Amino acid sequence: MRKVIMLTNRKDDHVRLAMELHGESRASDFDNIRFVHHSFPEMSVDEVDISTSFSIFTVEYPFFINAMTGGSESTKLINEKLATVARETKLPMASGSLSAAIKDSSLIDSFKIIREVNSEGLVFANLGSEHTVENAKKAVDILRADAIQIHCNVVQEIVMPEGDRDFSGRLKNIEKIVKALDVPVIVKEVGFGMSRETIRKLKDVGVQTIDVSGSGGTNFAKIENYRRRTNKYKYLENFGQSTVTSLLEAQDFIKSTDIIASGGIRNPLDIVKALALGAKAVGISGLFLNMILNDGVEKTIDNINSWKKELRSIMTLLGKKNVSSLASADLLIFNEVREWCLARGIKIVN
Repeated sequence: MRKVIMLTNRKDDHVRLAMELHGESRASDFDNIRFVHHSFPEMSVDEVDISTSFSIFTVEYPFFINAMTGGSESTKLINEKLATVARETKLPMASGSLSAAIKDSSLIDSFKIIREVNSEGLVFANLGSEHTVENAKKAVDILRADAIQIHCNVVQEIVMPEGDRDFSGRLKNIEKIVKALDVPVIVKEVGFGMSRETIRKLKDVGVQTIDVSGSGGTNFAKIENYRRRTNKYKYLENFGQSTVTSLLEAQDFIKSTDIIASGGIRNPLDIVKALALGAKAVGISGLFLNMILNDGVEKTIDNINSWKKELRSIMTLLGKKNVSSLASADLLIFNEVREWCLARGIKIVN
């Protein structure tokens, strides 16, 4: 059994455990989605446009650096590196949860470094759904953020030793934030996926951009279990929906809502599959964190720039000149994902 050294700072705990658990062998529902190969795309790679739009933003590339960390000296250094990568690759970047900075102003610098390094970039602040409108405005102000992500993390909180136990009024909080803030509000899960019922409730309170953030990537139930000394919730480590099944749950809302996919993205092919399933953009956290800490900033920049080229190559294979046209790509759904669709009454078109 892996020995884990408990750290004094929860944010440092999360980073260490995310790195320690990264790359654990696990099946991915992205492997249950297959494109049908047609031999004549009748187009050039140079014709491919990989820009996309979601919320009020139009971005050059359909993926971004999703919420990760902040709240300690070591995570300040990580955010500085991530912000450098974001600046040099022109990717949007979301901060980790600013809850710690709201509670303790001495921690603000570990988040502000993102905007200091990437002064002109697209930056999203992040905060939990329990927070007030006032706190949401503070989070936006700290980063001079272009949008705010409000995260839903009930499973993580339940497993977290010091986590919340009262989740009353979260939808009402989100509704108030949507109405009060001058920047777009993105609501996201933290790796446990979303159901169509959840998406409908979010739409009912005015949310227009939703990150379904399914399982397959950083597993916060497992991370919080490692932080528990006793009374572990190991049976919750596979709780929730994958990113793929969450995207399928979202099918009824694809045309009226900007859906973002995150959780378990491994490579450019997974990005294209998520886009073909209706996502407007794809967020990546753990993989980029691993690149930054193991390979360094320059290598991470090189990898991301390579991914941009690979995305164009894959879309050429599919004969698709832009992101929106991927919706018409021929794909097949297999195994557990197909069974999920049948059990949930989700229409399988292809």
